[in-house]
Amino acid sequence: MQSTFEIKGMTCSACSARLERVVGNMDGVSRATVNLAAELLSAEHNPEQISSSDIIAAVEMAGFEATQKIEGTELTLPISGMTCSACSSRLERVLNATEGIISAQVSLASETATIKFNPSGVALRQIRKLISDAGFEAGQIQSAHNAKENFEQRKAENLARQSEMKNRLIAAMAFTVPLLIITMGHMIGMPLPGFINPQSSPLGFALIQLALTAPVLWFGRNFYQHGFPNLLRGAPNMDSLIAVGTSAAVVYSLWNTIEIGLGMDAQARAMDLYFESAATIIALISLGKFQETRARSRTSAAIEKLMDLTPAQAILLQGDEQIPTPVEEIEPGDFILIRPGDRVAADGKVTEGHSDVDESMLTGESMPVPKTAGDDMAGGTVNIGGGALKVQVANVGENTVLSRIIRLVQEAQGSKAPISSLADTVSFYFVPTVMIIGIIAALGWFFFSAEPFTFALRIFISVMVIACPCAMGLATPTAIMVGTGRGAQLGVLVKSGAALETAGKINTMIFDKTGTLTYGRPEVADTFTVEGVTPEKLLLQAGSAEKQSEHPLAKAVTNAAEKLGSPLPATTAFQAVAGLGINTETDGSTMLLGNRKFLEQNFIGGLDDTAANEAALGFASKGQSPLYIAKDGKLAGILAIADRIKDETAQTISKLHDLGVQTIMLTGDNDKVANAIADKAGIDKVIAQVMPDRKAEVVNKEKEGGRKVAMVGDGINDAPALASADLGIAMGTGIDVAIESGDIVLMKGDLGGVLTALSLSRATVRNIKQNLFWAFAFNVLGIPVAAGLLHIFGGPTLSPMFAAAAMSISSVTVVSNALRLKLFKPED
Repeated sequence: MQSTFEIKGMTCSACSARLERVVGNMDGVSRATVNLAAELLSAEHNPEQISSSDIIAAVEMAGFEATQKIEGTELTLPISGMTCSACSSRLERVLNATEGIISAQVSLASETATIKFNPSGVALRQIRKLISDAGFEAGQIQSAHNAKENFEQRKAENLARQSEMKNRLIAAMAFTVPLLIITMGHMIGMPLPGFINPQSSPLGFALIQLALTAPVLWFGRNFYQHGFPNLLRGAPNMDSLIAVGTSAAVVYSLWNTIEIGLGMDAQARAMDLYFESAATIIALISLGKFQETRARSRTSAAIEKLMDLTPAQAILLQGDEQIPTPVEEIEPGDFILIRPGDRVAADGKVTEGHSDVDESMLTGESMPVPKTAGDDMAGGTVNIGGGALKVQVANVGENTVLSRIIRLVQEAQGSKAPISSLADTVSFYFVPTVMIIGIIAALGWFFFSAEPFTFALRIFISVMVIACPCAMGLATPTAIMVGTGRGAQLGVLVKSGAALETAGKINTMIFDKTGTLTYGRPEVADTFTVEGVTPEKLLLQAGSAEKQSEHPLAKAVTNAAEKLGSPLPATTAFQAVAGLGINTETDGSTMLLGNRKFLEQNFIGGLDDTAANEAALGFASKGQSPLYIAKDGKLAGILAIADRIKDETAQTISKLHDLGVQTIMLTGDNDKVANAIADKAGIDKVIAQVMPDRKAEVVNKEKEGGRKVAMVGDGINDAPALASADLGIAMGTGIDVAIESGDIVLMKGDLGGVLTALSLSRATVRNIKQNLFWAFAFNVLGIPVAAGLLHIFGGPTLSPMFAAAAMSISSVTVVSNALRLKLFKPED
């Protein structure tokens, strides 16, 4: 077996060589290789002789830190047969305890299992067998290319299941209602025919109840088909509670019916039957499960809407022909026509035409976006303007922006939040505990009170049926499903339940300045030149020098130079110095362009010029970045580069302060420029002159102070800082966004999306806490009452029928509460 470990603490080749020897000499390790540059240790070892944890311990003894780097195959399987959180919790434990499975998460709400495993350690067919042996069934693997087919299939299966549940429910109710009339009617003076009257015909009274109860038990047979096998496996679930409780009532009633038939105190026995309790429990719980299933199906409405965005056909252009073509047959490089009102079938670039496009379904941005030649288009958007667009296809199928969004939302909906760990743990032990409580309560009343056996039986049945592990299991996943789905509709992609929970705890938010707080489109705002240098000539030379640079400030200089309308002089040599500037040969002169530090390092003359320093200070006070330009060893001038603050920045920062969030700005600008921008934005703290590779260091320093830190950046050059933060928020601009960056992705460049993300997180976590409260409250209060606690003090007992109704209400309450998140609005 080969294991890979990430190593920290190595400073030179002597460290790596020593570590290689230490691990390589361990018994059971056949080979050890240390890569100093990548900070990785690769070890081939016999897992029966030495485990990965043993290797980690040896590395730590050698004075380094080691973390196992786990790689494997990840897949998602639909799981059928789970009826409550005890099922999902048990299956998750079974999978995670299996050698070769790295991690497994089972979601009751989405009825899926996301499994990461090492194919060399365990095969997929073995995983399917594990699931089958646990009493469940695994469906077809969910992947990006068949996501829509899987969803449609599961939707059809769910509708069919709902239809079957409805039919069984109606049939069960059709027998339960007359049963209740017969058994309860005579208590309020309702006359019964003589052949079923308990006084004149006790056997008829018992047999009619049995005849009406038997069909109800048949229509509720799923409870027995799942409940008893799970009980025999030593893994009881909610179905087991229902099956045991109702079976106890039916068996006791059948025994009494036999005694009635034998004439043994027939009239007394006739009033001691519990057929109606069993039937009513089955009917009420079936009603609750039907309502719960119907409500749960609505939690994936956001995914359904996203999947419906891709049209079935596109108009393929071949020469002068317009050919309606199934979207599956469109390939990269094809040209398609997007007429007014048409939905775009694939990602691509506009080659001809001009129109307005509605991107709201992807980005949450309500304003139409003008499109013309050269602009990017995303599949799923709609041409709402008056012009037709000719688009060259770039990405199709699972590679489109829409498909990636759907995949991320599905993964997030199947993930778990840390807050769910308590409910998962309780759910695992819940059903066995309830059974023990039920038995103890029944035996206690029977042996230590004057109450008859029937009273103890009623207590036992009530405890069995009031317990509701479902509510606990659904409390977190349903809220996460609805919350992440609502986020996607608002242009906020939350990648996991953990990210959603973390966002609500953030108390420090670090912003990268360029493109986040500002528009990221710098412009030349002003110019200073030394005596003998004209602004126009300096700008043309600077524009030529900067043309080969990819830096945003360089593009601003080049654009300003090109606007002068004169040809740019030639640049024959170019060298970029990261974080400082560039060195070029332009127009026959050696030129340096960059910050003051860069020029000082190259001993440029004229930097102490009073006018130049006053100009630089003036630019900085306005929030403009000075770009120093030297020519042949002397200062030639300074360009003032300004990047306008976004309109919504100040308001967003103010609202973050209202939420108790401290704000920090990172920038490579000097202190004066940075502070001028921060003052306009209302930022609490400024860290200026930060090189790109130091951003992660700043994030870690804030975390060391005990703060919960979020980093907001463009998701491209801020990747290390986003990864280091407790929460990485990547900002995009419309459909052009690095979707894989960050824990949360804002699909539009509006900074207000940060507030939406935080507010949505807090609303979702609040909803989860409400759900958990109700789930635990139903059980913590209901079970003692069902066990007869109030009766000890002269209070009432809980009828098994009312216990069943309470159990059904608890699950429906939790799911219905989660669905309220569909109404979430950013201003909430």
